[in-house]
Order: sequence, then structure tokens, then C-alpha cells
Amino acid sequence: MRSRRFASPHWGRPVAVNDKNDAAVRQIRWITYLGMAVNVALSVVKVAVGLVFSSLAMIADGIHSLSDLVTDLAVLLGLYLGARKPDKSHPYGHGRLETFSAVLVAIVLILVGGAMIYYATLAITRNEAVVPHWPVLFAAVLSILAKEALYQATRRVAVRSHSTALYANAWHHRSDALSSVAVLIGYAALYVGFDHGDQVAAIAVGMMIILVGVKIIGDSLRELTEGVVDPQTVEQVMKVIDGHHGVRQWHRLRSRTVGRELFLDVHILVDPDLNVAAAHEISERLEETLDREMACPVNLTVHIEPDLPAFRK
Repeated sequence: MRSRRFASPHWGRPVAVNDKNDAAVRQIRWITYLGMAVNVALSVVKVAVGLVFSSLAMIADGIHSLSDLVTDLAVLLGLYLGARKPDKSHPYGHGRLETFSAVLVAIVLILVGGAMIYYATLAITRNEAVVPHWPVLFAAVLSILAKEALYQATRRVAVRSHSTALYANAWHHRSDALSSVAVLIGYAALYVGFDHGDQVAAIAVGMMIILVGVKIIGDSLRELTEGVVDPQTVEQVMKVIDGHHGVRQWHRLRSRTVGRELFLDVHILVDPDLNVAAAHEISERLEETLDREMACPVNLTVHIEPDLPAFRK
């Protein structure tokens, strides 16, 4: 016997899943819109400082801050497409489209890190020393404070909503903060007689950003190729099933993620004297418990079997 609870007869989701998804979508949209506002504000400040003090580097950095809107838009587009309801062509929903947007943002991270390493290495080979003026330092400090705060806020929402795309965008915010840290390190290095502190710091930051981008792509590919869910989540699911009243034994637990949702199927063994309605009630309560205990939305398929020797594994 199988038990699966849908909000509609064909292509719906459990009501609790819809509620969690709607709450997550609202949070992701809010923090992404905030990020867009911060990027525009930083761009205006940097370009204005560059124009007043005739700093082409600062103007270029301001344009770069404005280009960060591209990844914000990628997150919003992935969220919009991924949040569409299941239909006949996509009965498990469209969550994988949000995962593709995470890959896009991760690729941008790798390109940003690679560009930082390339231009820093080029400056070292040309023996170019960067001497930042105080307006540049002011803008760097402002960028560090704003972007690190935005990283922390975005990362918290990403963890709560289980959004890989938003997590990638959080690191894009931090990459901007770290690039500004490199500017400050270079300025401090000048006082101890080292002319290339800025470039060396930029190379180190670039390598770290590339590693983060590669990790995000790896996590996304694991999801896209039906890879197993992380061990901590699986362990939490197993504890819930072990402690659920009416489930004598269980086996064949399988898990996967589709976007921000967790899909599970499991075989449970129940009292063989129970009628179909009573056994179905056990599976219903199990799904409700899992959805309550897990942070992400849960879609559960239960295979009900009698607790007899032939069915035990």
C-alpha cells in the first residue's frame, strides 16, 4: 500500500509544504531586493567619489557594484521559475530551475575570482604599486561594512530557506567585501615597505572565491544528478521515523532534493492486524511530524507493509 497526501487530486503539494514554500519565497525576495538597493547605493557613492576626485579606478568599481545586479536578477528569475506549482509536465515541481540559477551565480563567482588573480598577477609582473587615496579607502571601508552585513543577512535567509542560489549570491556579496579588504591590506603594506600587498591579498582572496564557487557548483550538480541528501538531514529523518508511534520497523529510505524541497520515500512495517484506514493514519501522522520537525518542506511517499518475517529486512 502507498500513502501520499496531496492538496489536490493530481498535481498539488501538501498544504504545509505550500505554506513553507510561500514563506521562503517572501524571505528570499525581500533579502534580494535589499541587496539590489545596497548595490545601487554603493554604485552611486563610488561613482560620485570617482568623479569628484578624478579616480577612474573608483568609477570602474562603482560600475562593478552596479553589475552585481545581474546575480540578484538571476536569483529572482530562478526563484520565480522554481516556485511555479507542479503540473503534468513537472509533477515534482520546478525547483531544479532555482538550482540552475545557483550554478549561474557560482560561475560568476569563479570568473570574479579568476579576474582578481589575473589582474593582480599582471600588476606584480609589471611592478605596479597601488597607492590608494583617502576617498578610495573611505569607499573601501563603506563597501566592507555594507557587503559583509548583507552577506550575513543573506546567508541566514539562505540557510533557513534551503536556497542554494541565495547562498551563492551571499558569497557574491562577500567577494565584494573581501576585494575591498585587499585594498586596505595593500595600503597597510605600503607602510612596512611592501609595494605589492594589495595584489598578494587579491590573489589569496581570488583563490578563496574560486573554491567557494566550485563547491557551490559541486553541491548543485549533486542535486541535479539525484545525489543523496546531506548526512545530517538524513540522520534527522531517521530519528523521526525511529520514534514515530505505530512504526515497528522501516527500511529502504531514499531521499533527494528538488530546489528547496526534500522528497522522501520509505517502507514502514506496521501491525499486520491493522486495517487499511488505521495504517494510512500512521503514514499521515509520520508525514505531518516530518514536516513539522524539518526546516525545509517535506514531500513523503510511504510504502506500508505488515510486520511479518517475509517483509523484514
